Amino acid sequence: MALPIGADEASNQSPPYEDVDLFASDQPLQDAVRAYEGEAETSALSAFGRRWGSAAMIELGRRANEQPPKLVEPDAKTFRRDTVEFHPAYHRLMAESMAAGLHASTWAADATAAPPPAQVTRAARFYMAAQVETGHLCPLTMTRAAVAALAAESALATRFMPKIAARNYDPSFRPWRDKTAITLGMGMTEKQGGTDVRTNTTRAVPDGDGYVINGHKWFMSAPMCDAFLVLAQASAGLTCFLMPRFRPDGAVNGLLFQRLKDKLGNRSNASSEVEFLEAFAWRVGEEGRGIRTIIQMVQLTRLDCAIASAGLMRMALAQAVHHARHRIVFQKHLVDQPMMRTVLADMAVEAEGALALVMRLCRSFDLAGSDPGEALRARVLTPAAKFWVCKRAPAFVYEAIECLGGNGYVEDSILPRLYREAPVNAIWEGSGNVMCLDVLRALNQEGEGGRALIKALAEEAGDLPGAQDAVAVIESALLAADVEAGARAAVERLAQLAATAALRASAPPTIAEAFARSRLAARQGATFGTSEIGAADAAEILQRALPS
Repeated sequence: MALPIGADEASNQSPPYEDVDLFASDQPLQDAVRAYEGEAETSALSAFGRRWGSAAMIELGRRANEQPPKLVEPDAKTFRRDTVEFHPAYHRLMAESMAAGLHASTWAADATAAPPPAQVTRAARFYMAAQVETGHLCPLTMTRAAVAALAAESALATRFMPKIAARNYDPSFRPWRDKTAITLGMGMTEKQGGTDVRTNTTRAVPDGDGYVINGHKWFMSAPMCDAFLVLAQASAGLTCFLMPRFRPDGAVNGLLFQRLKDKLGNRSNASSEVEFLEAFAWRVGEEGRGIRTIIQMVQLTRLDCAIASAGLMRMALAQAVHHARHRIVFQKHLVDQPMMRTVLADMAVEAEGALALVMRLCRSFDLAGSDPGEALRARVLTPAAKFWVCKRAPAFVYEAIECLGGNGYVEDSILPRLYREAPVNAIWEGSGNVMCLDVLRALNQEGEGGRALIKALAEEAGDLPGAQDAVAVIESALLAADVEAGARAAVERLAQLAATAALRASAPPTIAEAFARSRLAARQGATFGTSEIGAADAAEILQRALPS
């Protein structure tokens, strides 16, 4: 009996990309972990990869985004509590990630840095989790980064660290002291200033053991957290504070959430506008030194932006290659069509360059406490990596959508969600121009040290095409009279030089050569598939990117 038209739905369609080991199927990730002393965790990382690559976890990511959080509005008989309600899938994702330590594994119990390779192995997990669902990672990255700021107030760090370091997830709405584990958020920007936090008008006045704060935040990330790092003007100037959801006497604190932002993407995560009405907070660091207090925290959140964007690129690439291997067009598998093969190989080279760059940067964070050179590298290259990787991710995901054609444009695919998600990391914690200005400031402050770093990157890149010429291009741009005007070009080249050096350390020569030739020497065209990648190299690159 003939099937009705449309009944044979599986005809020439790629099967779902699920129930895969996100670690074992990712040779570039395995090589990067091995290059930076994380090989002892291979088995644990593979278990994590199998869990997060399962159909069940991918389904949780879909559900958490299809049913976004809601601000709970009080009725006439209810005291105002200002809570946020999430789909159960979100809570499951949070529980999984906290059990894996994504929020605190880089810290020891006393709030000092955990020993190497804590940053590298945590980044590997974060990168894999980002491939499945990125929104819930926001409170986790803020929690881990907040510890760096709390170090400026050791008494607070000592009190809070046991709750921060706990590996369970406690979403209950009650005072932080009574919970088994907590998460921390942040609220820095105000409607009149945005990135320019020096224009903040929120005021803080001493009150007993803490301060009373009145004002607002235009973006308060993850309002369901148990406490928030906020910036407010004190008598000596802009100061950092830790504001709990409950006052020390157990009463609900004066955080009045006005609404949740209706965002382009990042929909599983809540972002809010908030008014502070006589809200209690503890000071973190000295009065007037708020920016200095939060700078280490900001470095960590920016690093996570780059890691997450690299993860989005990886999942988009995997979806595109997987589809191309199954889809037949003009009597040939799509992956065997020369033009498509070049596109996919070009994408694979870019994705591995992004991964290599962020994993080498994590190595610098691991070693920064004992090696001034690595600390300098982390300071200069973090904003550069965030600029380049996060800028490339949206265009990268779009190209993957086109590889799938109409199948990539419908919500049955994960790609539309990745596409909506991709821009947020380029905006959060400072947009592209802000990153470039930060690189300029860092290089200016470091002086000879900054120039030595650029030359060291070229030495690490060795004889790969364009590496030595990149130094002259970067230095020329940075010495120009109108240095800011050319900053984007210089910072992009700096990030690509650092990626080339990282690839030489962790990837086969074919990959490092292809990246350097197309990104540093010949300069890639405006679209993927314009790089000169031979058929033999393309086959090797794609097999490495996603084993067939």
